[in-house]
Formats: sequence, C-alpha cells, structure tokens
Amino acid sequence: MTKTILIYTTPTCPYCHMAADFIKHKGFEPTMVDVAADQTKAQEMIAKSGQMGVPVIEIDGKIIIGFNRPEIEKALG
Repeated sequence: MTKTILIYTTPTCPYCHMAADFIKHKGFEPTMVDVAADQTKAQEMIAKSGQMGVPVIEIDGKIIIGFNRPEIEKALG
C-alpha cells in the first residue's frame, strides 16, 4: 500500500529523525521537507498545522504534530 508521507523537519531536529526512522521501520519511505532551507515549505507547514515547531508529519493528508507514535501507527494503518 502506498502512502504519501511528508515530514517537515530541520537539520538539527532529533525527533524528526526518530520519526523518520520509526516510519521507515514500519516499511514506508517518508519525504523529508527541510523548512529551514525552504521558506515556502515552512509557510505551507504553518498553514496546514498552525505550528512553527517540527516535526510536523503529514500522512495521506492527516496532520500529526510531533513524534506521536500512536497517531503515526494509526495513520499508517
């Protein structure tokens, strides 16, 4: 099953990397979006989530704030 997974991240965010590793361990390949390098993507993340902090994870349109394992597992199915 293919899922569209975005992780809005910064290079120095340990929880972003933990979330990516967790999702990869579940057999999915997330796309990392560096909001420190891309101001347009940063604005997109804020518009979608209302958050300025990372990680913000989007799985098939569902927004998850932070490295929230139960919500990520639920969204991955």
